Amino acid sequence: MNISYNWLRRYLPTDRTAEQLAEILTDIGLEVESLEKVETVKGGLRGVVVGEVLTCTDHPDSDHLHITTVDTGGPEPLGIVCGAANCRAGLKVLCATVGAVLYPDGGDEEFKIKRSKIRGVESLGMLCAEDELGIGTSHDGIMELPADAPVGMPAGEYLRIEDDYLIGIGLTPNRADAASHIGVARDLAAYLRSRGEQIEVRMPDVSDFRPDDHALEIGITVEDPEAAPRYAGVTVTGCKIGPSPEWMQNCLRAAGINPKNNLVDITNFVLFELGQPLHAFDASKIEGGRIVVKNCAEGTPFVTLDGVERTLTDRDLMICSAERPMCIAGVFGGQDSGIGDTTTDVFIESAYFNPVRVRKTARRFGLNTDASFRFERGIDPNMQVYAAKRAALLMKELAGGRISSDITDLYPAPIADFTFDVSFARIDALIGKHIPEQTVRTILDALEIKVLAEQEGTLTVAVPPYRVDVQREADLIEEILRIYGYNNVEIPTLVRSTLSYAPKPDKNRLTNIAADFLTDNGFTEIMSNSLTRAAYYEGLQSYPAEQCVRILNPLSSDLNVMRQTLLFHMLEAVQLNANRRNGDLKLYEFGNCYFHRADADTSESPLAAYSETFRLAVAVTGTAVKQSWNEQPLAASFFTLRAAAEKLLRRFGIDIYALKSEPLHSDLFADGLSLVLNGKVLAQLGTVNPRIRRTFDLKQEVYFMELNFDLLVKAVKKHRIAVAELSKFPEVRRDLALLVDKSVTFGALRDLAFATERKLLKSVALFDVYEGDKLPEGKKSYALSFVLEDKTRTLDDKTIDRVMANLTARFESVCGAQVRA
Repeated sequence: MNISYNWLRRYLPTDRTAEQLAEILTDIGLEVESLEKVETVKGGLRGVVVGEVLTCTDHPDSDHLHITTVDTGGPEPLGIVCGAANCRAGLKVLCATVGAVLYPDGGDEEFKIKRSKIRGVESLGMLCAEDELGIGTSHDGIMELPADAPVGMPAGEYLRIEDDYLIGIGLTPNRADAASHIGVARDLAAYLRSRGEQIEVRMPDVSDFRPDDHALEIGITVEDPEAAPRYAGVTVTGCKIGPSPEWMQNCLRAAGINPKNNLVDITNFVLFELGQPLHAFDASKIEGGRIVVKNCAEGTPFVTLDGVERTLTDRDLMICSAERPMCIAGVFGGQDSGIGDTTTDVFIESAYFNPVRVRKTARRFGLNTDASFRFERGIDPNMQVYAAKRAALLMKELAGGRISSDITDLYPAPIADFTFDVSFARIDALIGKHIPEQTVRTILDALEIKVLAEQEGTLTVAVPPYRVDVQREADLIEEILRIYGYNNVEIPTLVRSTLSYAPKPDKNRLTNIAADFLTDNGFTEIMSNSLTRAAYYEGLQSYPAEQCVRILNPLSSDLNVMRQTLLFHMLEAVQLNANRRNGDLKLYEFGNCYFHRADADTSESPLAAYSETFRLAVAVTGTAVKQSWNEQPLAASFFTLRAAAEKLLRRFGIDIYALKSEPLHSDLFADGLSLVLNGKVLAQLGTVNPRIRRTFDLKQEVYFMELNFDLLVKAVKKHRIAVAELSKFPEVRRDLALLVDKSVTFGALRDLAFATERKLLKSVALFDVYEGDKLPEGKKSYALSFVLEDKTRTLDDKTIDRVMANLTARFESVCGAQVRA
């Protein structure tokens, strides 16, 4: 949010610079993200002064140029050649002297005034038209000033051109009270008063408000007071549409609003001045002379100011005439009821709407306006009548209108102050420093917080309702600390700490170990939103759409459910990179996945229907090994992913061969396998289904694994790492080719080998698989390597042959294997 320094000083009488105020704002929690100097006229017209044309004669070598002498307040008049038809002796003008830099038409292209000769006559400046100065569009001739314009006065001073500073505040959602210039001025005044300065916020004077007549009375009916707790309105007649004055236009531009006309500009000005959204209706378009605040029937069509037809629900609060809806309350106006070029009579609406109702309606229609921004965060419920008076008086002053009714104010259940207790002891305990009681009282008074009662060090306070974020003791202590100054709380030299319990194993530590391992192996971590689109899950059996945890007020259809799997965001990342010719990827991501079971027993707790698991996703695609001078490129495959999974599990002491492997039947994968640990699926890995890939327009294969990290943590809890000295004696390798049935797996052979030889067998590896027409039907050939080692001696041939004979015999008897020569 931008705050204009010049605009702010209308209400805060201080000589502090914009830089000093920005520093204070950051100290009190309204963090300043930017401080930008802006010029009403680019360049500030430096080097341009008021001059008087003393003489004006025709140029001898031109039929339109004039040779002039101009008094600019210097020691000598300046000789200037001018081509303007209205140039004449005695004229007061704006003269750009040598060295001045102009920005014609207010653009970015600069024009520097230099000493020059024009057709043989020296010219020491330029007499300027409006467009040449960048203060208007006229180029009919040089700009003529009144006869009393003081010669030599800088143009910026004469035209009252003021530089301004825009203070960009990163407004947090809880500080709706600071979403206006008065609100920011109020916070600054509180800070300064707490430090002993006698300073007050100067609120605009509305004491002159009174009806000029009662020519236009519009009745108001509020059918839903829960959605519109307060609704006020007043009429102004006889207005004349025209441009608003320059000072107001400058204020609005500083706030990022383009001026439109005086009536619309006034409502925007009051919004950014007071933080109270207003809406101005063309009174001639209010059928029946009555405003009705109500909910329309489900399905009612309504065309908003942007020309879009929207379908209303019975939960959308509308401002209606006696016959039709005119405005979405607190959000957006209608196309046919707003201020137009022929408007003369105006009804000013100033209301307080229920923040939740406004927020839901704004999200439902995807609208985010300056009004809804404030209404949905909670505005001051005591500002409506004051703001209506302020707007009516401005319309009377700037549009020539007449106030033609009293203010109608419907406020059946006034919103009370927030009342609670705060103790001095609790203030010191939470802040960590003793703050004198008088300082606390001064801060409370500066924040307009009343002390209703006091008893034994405890104050009963009443917080004004515009501070919607201060409703309990801790909130108020935060306010006290904010104004007292975070920087005034010293860092203690003695730090007291306790040993906190850390679970074993520590899930966060294991997550970091896994991340470090994958990163060290060339993988890149991604992070994505937990919200995703429900359309991804439509038609899936593995993750049915009915299991999605749905968002009640989604920001868009792309973010309307919580994710059930990390796959879709992973594919979005692959798509993003592949579209930018970066298709060789190794990615991983940690994240929670969320589930809803409609059939769950919720008798004890509604939360029983919801669950979440922490998962790790890994994906590879494209080229796994890039081409180099000594290596051919190698495309990523399922086995690239499987190798990464095996190494990762081994890092946590889990042997992938000790897990039960099952074929993966899932509509997310074309093929793959599940790794099962103690009857639960630890991981699923395989090739992503082409149908899923086509959803993301991916032509290359993607290999994906999703691992239940919570289950892995529980498994690691039981694991103990054994450390042993390296053997001093050499290993021995022997290979064996076995002809087995196709149903026999390598895992079964490996388990049988270790069960047969527990002492000397160190590892078993599969280095070749063959299936073909040269083998009997239903058979395949495995080529296995066996590594043997004795840590006490060097193995001899007799021992090695005995071990291999035992292994061969067991393979033949248990698995029906045949040893191939």
